[in-house]
Amino acid sequence: MCAASVSSGTLSVMQITPRRLAIGMSLWAPNLFSGIRIRRFSDDWTRATVELHVNRITRNYVKTAFGGSMSAMTDPYFFMLVMHQLGRDYVVWDTRGEIEFVKPGSGVLTAQFHVPPEKAAELRERARGGAKVLEWFETEITDAAGDVVARVRREVYVREKKRVTSSTAG
Repeated sequence: MCAASVSSGTLSVMQITPRRLAIGMSLWAPNLFSGIRIRRFSDDWTRATVELHVNRITRNYVKTAFGGSMSAMTDPYFFMLVMHQLGRDYVVWDTRGEIEFVKPGSGVLTAQFHVPPEKAAELRERARGGAKVLEWFETEITDAAGDVVARVRREVYVREKKRVTSSTAG
């Protein structure tokens, strides 16, 4: 991965722009061969849009979206949005997921992810001093008509990294 620096409390990764990350993740083999496309990350890292293209290769036995693909299309995005907003001083992980299948999905399915700056600031404050924070985020997967296909919850772990000082480093 590219070198990183912190500016104003947010992650500033050299050469990793929201657009480049979306393209790179769309071409990443697990997403590429699963029909998952990352349409965009917002410039402020508060939003992401992901699509799942259900076709002959990506559908299940009954010719609808495979549940595992719907789960995979929602896997890293909340944690990534939180991570980019908090910066390198925080450990951020996706720890758990739940999915409720509402109706069979076909065609192009879409999930929108949103982590407002206020939520990131709240997580930063709660994790201050190394406290372990677990936070649930929710989204829906919709079809081209806007009908809900699945409801998804993802749990994100946040903790401020321990700082190494010169008196403890030696």
